Amino acid sequence: MERRKFIMGMAGILFAMDMDKKTNATPARIALVRTRKRSEGVREAVKLLGINSFKGKWVLIKPNFNSADPPPASTHNETLEEIIKICQESGSKKVSIGERSGFAGFIKTEDVLRKKGIYELAESYGVEVINFDELKDTQWIKFKPEGSHWMNGFKVAEPVIKADSVVATCCLKTHRFGGVFTMSLKLSVGIVKKSYMAELHSSFFNMRKMIAEINIAYNPSLIVLDGVDAFVDGGPEKGVLKEGNVIIAGTDRIAVDAVGVAVLKELGSNKKIMKTKIFEHDQIKRAVELGIGISSPSLIEIITPDEESEKYARKIRKILEKEGA
Repeated sequence: MERRKFIMGMAGILFAMDMDKKTNATPARIALVRTRKRSEGVREAVKLLGINSFKGKWVLIKPNFNSADPPPASTHNETLEEIIKICQESGSKKVSIGERSGFAGFIKTEDVLRKKGIYELAESYGVEVINFDELKDTQWIKFKPEGSHWMNGFKVAEPVIKADSVVATCCLKTHRFGGVFTMSLKLSVGIVKKSYMAELHSSFFNMRKMIAEINIAYNPSLIVLDGVDAFVDGGPEKGVLKEGNVIIAGTDRIAVDAVGVAVLKELGSNKKIMKTKIFEHDQIKRAVELGIGISSPSLIEIITPDEESEKYARKIRKILEKEGA
């Protein structure tokens, strides 16, 4: 009888360990800084996370340059500049900015980069700009994951795969064209070849699952979400604007997006955001199924640098706790 109990106990432990492995039960640390000063907020958030792993590496920064519209429609140049400084100060071998623009398919990446002043910014720091639209056919890598909602898979820009580290910097906003919200998971759409966008945009029922599936292609070393300003309705290029006054950073895309959606709920957003539980949104739900990040709001650990940030973090924790109940 004792032997049987021992075997059953060991089986239970092994099963639990296996489930932890599948559902990513390791807590995710998310830095939250309450501020309207982007540069200071980004630096403080990265410092809180203790990330200093860019020495001797080629770092590719993936911003949100869907269009050249002002933040939060696109990544603020101050946010991008501070990330460049952090990478270079930590001893990176090379820093690149890589992007493919065009939320409606007809916007040229070149035009967006020029309107945003990215070439001038990059030159001042000795940074390379990679326009994914200009990559050769051989510079796209095919992914066809099992069980994917993409008919024949999708192609991802080779620099994203070859870079030693990817830093993803996203905005805090809703998305009126089917994405519901666009943060770190949806940022991945900009690494996919533009010719695949027709399939994505015409797949209304599977679009958000397909967005999540792109994220199996890479694993960012750092995610910085600029929520100083936010679209709480509309988006991605224009919408109802509110002051979010927050910078969020982490290494787990699901956790970053979950905290971002919680901030939208705290600000007061549209019906889809307010009425849907965070981990029931298709983007997050599918990402959990794929093991891209954490599986529950209870696995999010929010860290803050000061009392003002901590006071706001308590509100976000309450929202997350309620979501997990």
